[in-house]
Amino acid sequence: MADTDDTAPARAASNGAAGTHASTASSAPRRVRSAAATARRSTTAARRRVADIADDVSDAVSQDADTLEGQVSQLRSDIRSIASTLTRMGHTAGNELKSQAQAQTDELTARGQSALSYAQDEFGAFEKQIKDTIRDKPLTAVAGAVALGFILAVITR
Repeated sequence: MADTDDTAPARAASNGAAGTHASTASSAPRRVRSAAATARRSTTAARRRVADIADDVSDAVSQDADTLEGQVSQLRSDIRSIASTLTRMGHTAGNELKSQAQAQTDELTARGQSALSYAQDEFGAFEKQIKDTIRDKPLTAVAGAVALGFILAVITR
């Protein structure tokens, strides 16, 4: 019986250790579940915060994007206007140059006609003078023609 008495405290100590171990074993799943629930709550809260931040960023960016789209649209309109203005200026300058060239052409044509008319008048006057000289002095004209022929024959040899 002494054996029983000695084993009783050992059993009680063993049961106490086992009981502590059993209570520790049963509290571990509770702690894990509690930690998991806390992690889920933290994750859900973090997701909400991220969604809120994303909404804030989206709102801020959408305002800037709308402003940027408006500015790009205005720039496109301005570029079209500038291109149209440059086209009109090019046509105007081209027409102006064309009219200046036409005026100069008309002026040169008039000068050429005037010079031709003057040359014709002078040639007509010279022809009349030669005819008058030949009528007045026919022998001198024939002698001049023979002399001119002789000079040309000597030069061309």
